[in-house]
Amino acid sequence: MGILFFLFHTIPFLRGVFYSFTDWRGYGEWNFVGLRNYAHLFTDKDIVNAYRFTIQFSVITTILVNIISLVLACALNAKIKFKNTIKAFYFLPYMLGTLIVGFIFNYIFANLVPGAGKALGIKALSVNILGTNQAMWGIIVVSVWIGCAFNTLIYLAGLQSIDTDVYEAASLDGAAGIKRFMKITFPLLAPSFTINMVLSARNYLMVYDQIMAMTNGGPGSTTTSIAVLIYKKGFGGGQFAYQSANAVVLFIIVVLIAFFQLKFLEKREDKLR
Repeated sequence: MGILFFLFHTIPFLRGVFYSFTDWRGYGEWNFVGLRNYAHLFTDKDIVNAYRFTIQFSVITTILVNIISLVLACALNAKIKFKNTIKAFYFLPYMLGTLIVGFIFNYIFANLVPGAGKALGIKALSVNILGTNQAMWGIIVVSVWIGCAFNTLIYLAGLQSIDTDVYEAASLDGAAGIKRFMKITFPLLAPSFTINMVLSARNYLMVYDQIMAMTNGGPGSTTTSIAVLIYKKGFGGGQFAYQSANAVVLFIIVVLIAFFQLKFLEKREDKLR
């Protein structure tokens, strides 16, 4: 297994790093250019705009998906009606896959929502949001729905691992409702919260599938993420080496963000213990 990982992951990654120091277009001859590709990244407006969109999208989606997932997990952990129906609803996109869900919502936003908006006389819903400057919010809605499946499972596992004796003791001390959640439940969910925040931020910084399925980076380049830009210009625009440098920078950013998240959230866990 380790050999396969090295052959199909490590070697391609190292080759990408190597080519980031060249002027290779993906075919033909190439020459070493040193750090020229990396120096040019910081003056490229397309890349700057893609990073701006990606970071904004990642922050908003990470926050929303964790809030909604935590609420869902608490609901599923309680004694409520239609529990199985809710489980089926939130887990459905996890079974279908990101691309399929993206294509489905592409049709919904293009046909069903505008039709319903016109019938109800709601102007904001009468147009396809994916064709406007607010397209990011359509992608966020879909990304949150997809992401809630995995995150809810993590939170639900964390909730079910909490000893019921803790809640009984809290009840005797008068802790209930929001107070019990903030003082007992949430602190005990700290490890689950750390996992979900780190994985969510990493996944959304590398967002690709849902954008390709729903907007293809448009309208214009308003929803072009870094991963989409790397694919389009690296494989279709003759910028293989240049976008390899962009990919290396993205990799470093994701690693650094994950590292600082872990450090910060682990310190928080220690304080709550």
